[in-house]
Amino acid sequence: MSADRGDVLLAIARAEIAGAFAVRHEVDESAPWLQEPGACFVTLTRHGELRGCIGTLEAYQSLLRDLKSNARAAAFRDPRFPALTKAELPHVAVEVSLLTAPELMEFRDEKHALELLRPQEDGVILQFAHLRSTFLPQVWEQLPTPRQFMAHLKHKAGLPTDFWSPEVRLSRYTVEKWKE
Repeated sequence: MSADRGDVLLAIARAEIAGAFAVRHEVDESAPWLQEPGACFVTLTRHGELRGCIGTLEAYQSLLRDLKSNARAAAFRDPRFPALTKAELPHVAVEVSLLTAPELMEFRDEKHALELLRPQEDGVILQFAHLRSTFLPQVWEQLPTPRQFMAHLKHKAGLPTDFWSPEVRLSRYTVEKWKE
């Protein structure tokens, strides 16, 4: 996708959040590619700190609908943060990450799984029983080694950081991202 598409996605995400405060932003939603199935995450930061991040791991609706839904959810329904206020709106930066379809990873054990991870490139979904967590590729900036990345991913899923089982499933995806 081009930078122009990124500009469109960012404008729509910002307009969707602003619209909740009755602040109008004119955006063009007519591009045909917005009606194609898509999965995205919307991440909000304020002064460089995470302020909300919600997304979809697999495409099940149009990219436009997914983007709008995730923009509102990141602003108002991320359980880690209070709802965004109108006063914060000008100080929040929007980032949109468009995900590829997740690909199930094949590995023998945790050591092998760690060797297969591609730092700075892979977003990872960890699943064990009913527990699931994911990190976007951007998280590698804070957790640069595969061991750190995996330990925090386990913790996010509610598992001990040293947990491993042959029933752990890992999938990976990549993203194309744009930030204001």
